[in-house]
Amino acid sequence: MNVEDMYQEIILDHYREKHHAGLREDFTAQVTQVNPSCGDELLLRLHLDGERIRDISYDAVGCSISQASTSVMTDLVIGKTVEEAQQLYRGFQEMMRSHGDQSLDEDLYEDAVAFEGVAKLMARVKCAMLGWSALEESLMEAEQNSDTASAGAPTKGETA
Repeated sequence: MNVEDMYQEIILDHYREKHHAGLREDFTAQVTQVNPSCGDELLLRLHLDGERIRDISYDAVGCSISQASTSVMTDLVIGKTVEEAQQLYRGFQEMMRSHGDQSLDEDLYEDAVAFEGVAKLMARVKCAMLGWSALEESLMEAEQNSDTASAGAPTKGETA
């Protein structure tokens, strides 16, 4: 089995057995991402415990690439600090934008290296980035929610 076949199998495995799929109630931020060019839709919930990602849950419909990439992303960032997750996001984004000219560190990115071949397919980059973009947006929303709570204003689910 060559490397590209192995990477394709990783993507299909994550598509068939989506890790962390299914919405859970305890969350810090919730975001929706849509890729109209492919029909992908994602609702992602992030649960922070201080500065550490405690959980990510999601509900998604769409192509195998968007769903597999989201599954891989959740495996990578759960348990990481916000800063570590943001670094992983930036590295994955840079690789996808390189159109196949940049590689990921397999020790750091694990199954995400399977998407290096996808980066060469311009039409599929948005698909692979959907879950990662939702992660970045949810981290920003969680930070805004935290800033609002620190200022004494009511947060989601609270009344003044």
